[in-house]
Amino acid sequence: MALLPASQDTGNYFGRLLTLVWLSFAQLVRAPSHSRRAEAARRSARHVLLLVVVTGATIITLMYLVDAEEISLMPPRGTPSLWWARILTDFGKDTHVLWALGGLLIAVALAAPVARGVSHATLLSLGTRLQYLFLSVAFSVAVGEVIKWVVGRGRPFVGGKANAFNFHHFAGTEAYSSFPSGHAITAFALAFAVSAVWPRARIVMLLYALMIIATRLVLLAHHPSDVVAGALVGVIGAMGVRYWFAARRLGFAIHRNGTVVALPGPSEGRLKRVARNAFAP
Repeated sequence: MALLPASQDTGNYFGRLLTLVWLSFAQLVRAPSHSRRAEAARRSARHVLLLVVVTGATIITLMYLVDAEEISLMPPRGTPSLWWARILTDFGKDTHVLWALGGLLIAVALAAPVARGVSHATLLSLGTRLQYLFLSVAFSVAVGEVIKWVVGRGRPFVGGKANAFNFHHFAGTEAYSSFPSGHAITAFALAFAVSAVWPRARIVMLLYALMIIATRLVLLAHHPSDVVAGALVGVIGAMGVRYWFAARRLGFAIHRNGTVVALPGPSEGRLKRVARNAFAP
């Protein structure tokens, strides 16, 4: 999020809020300014190419050797004992995740105009990181929806049998939107984005993403290759948004070798103090 100009410090609340929103949008779409963005682009391109080659080979192998066999081993769709999976899987639903992130971002935006000094800077730093998380998921999901529409792969047992090659391109229906898994896209985009901002959360976020794709398989919502493809789309999408932010010096820095790293953000203790002050009577 953008720092309000000094001339706005004494203005009315709604004027400061609108200025904050406009400046935050403007800094997201401005021309990239980081001098080492070319190095970062080349490094990211190499990583993406490696991911696509390795994961693509894995997806093809799963389609031919694993998909049909795996879904045949799963419990029938609608099995009552799978209630726990139906609850857990919703934590990877794109609308739920985006609404949660969007709600946090709106709360920060509403609080920032009335904060001053350190609290104001803390909220703006947190807001930039929430923007990155939200856009990483939103962009990845949007790309995934286009791929789903083009590929048109049938979900497990659509057509009455375990057929891993049941395609109806450009169908645009729920029954033929299995590849890639939207939940896997959301979970891995969020896991990568959170880990990029807060590296200490990497293991927890990986476990979260693996839990989501496991529920999609158990519930017969997807083939194994669908969730692997979803993971690929989510990670690459979040990487792309990270580069966009780094090239504009928003929340990330670029080392000489092109490595993108998160800038130091507000500590947990400072966030707690700001939250207490925001809700204090």
